[in-house]
Amino acid sequence: MSNPALDSAPSASQSPEPPWGSRKAWWTVAVSALGYFVDIYDLILFAVVRKASLADLGVAAADMESAGGRLISLQMAGMLLGGLIWGVAGDRLGRKSTLFGSILVYSVANLLNAFVTDLTSYGALRFIAGLGLAGELGAAVTLVSESLPQRMRGYGTTIVAGVGVTGALLAAWVGQHYAWQTAYIVGGALGLALLALRVGTFESGLFEQTRQSGVRRGDLRMLLWPLSRLGRYVAVIAVGVPIWFSIGILVVFAAEFANELGIQGAITGGQAVFYAYAGLGVGDIAAGVLSQRLRSRRGALLTFLLISTGATAFYLTRQGATVASFELALFLVGVGGGYWAVFATTAAEQFGTNLRATVATTAPNFVRGSLVAIEIGWQALKPEHGRVGAAAIVGAICLAVALLATWRIAESYHQDLDFLEG
Repeated sequence: MSNPALDSAPSASQSPEPPWGSRKAWWTVAVSALGYFVDIYDLILFAVVRKASLADLGVAAADMESAGGRLISLQMAGMLLGGLIWGVAGDRLGRKSTLFGSILVYSVANLLNAFVTDLTSYGALRFIAGLGLAGELGAAVTLVSESLPQRMRGYGTTIVAGVGVTGALLAAWVGQHYAWQTAYIVGGALGLALLALRVGTFESGLFEQTRQSGVRRGDLRMLLWPLSRLGRYVAVIAVGVPIWFSIGILVVFAAEFANELGIQGAITGGQAVFYAYAGLGVGDIAAGVLSQRLRSRRGALLTFLLISTGATAFYLTRQGATVASFELALFLVGVGGGYWAVFATTAAEQFGTNLRATVATTAPNFVRGSLVAIEIGWQALKPEHGRVGAAAIVGAICLAVALLATWRIAESYHQDLDFLEG
């Protein structure tokens, strides 16, 4: 094995590629970025239309928070299962087919969401949408990482994430200005329109090379043994968990936090999403550029975990603050969670070509799926500690574990992706 730190063996070398990458590679970056844009639009839309949609379905005001939490948990459970399905498909069938298959599933599910009439059908479709949403990012990051030269792949995945998070801004705008049914139709239509752009994209050369070699691909059992590989996988997942604590708790329930904190004015779901995702966009670009300038993924991850710690504390101590101050807190929470692109790139770089799509797809979705446990813990702590106190405890645990996990993973900035897991 040529790289003991990554438990891998080298595969056949690739032919030289242009220093900045080919035009086809950058077209793949563009299509992947647009795909992630639609993915984020659909992923975050429920947070924007939660109250309006639940009210139309007859949910009482007192039950809004618990009903919303159940629906978010169903969506995240779908993403957990979908991450496994699409991850294995990405390594066995190909990155490109997985990318567009996932877009088709979540686009159809979101179109149908516009026509739900009860919580049961709403929950079922959020679960199916979650299944589809699970595949886009991992397939995109894997395809982009394997298509660009080593020194450019961090910039490529940063573009994907930077463009992608603006989908949340569109979701916030559409959700605030149009009926919630219309917002779901827009998301579904955007996804189906995106499928036309698959013309001109191409499959990863590293995947084609690995498929022809006959090596084991997309085998989930390989993540469980040896223990060093399992530990690497768990550490990668732990690094990303604070991002979804911030989004799933602090942003989705911002209106309820504002009420408990006594914020001097109303905060809507659309406002919360807009300011938080504006921050995420800034953070994603800044973290990606920082990792390239430092030539270190770990350095960027540690920096942004510390920013996230400070932003969370700032948010939870806005007692009696103005709306503007709380909007600033939401923006900073977004900036702190803006290391998503670096996290996803790191996940892809840590594992060999025959397991890369599986990891790059499952890891982000286990991070998203961790929101189920986070939400359960938060709800359990609320009776004794209150909404704010419970969030402080859960957030502190998530951030502490992530900081420790960052020290566990190997630096992967210079990693040549032409290797296999043995």
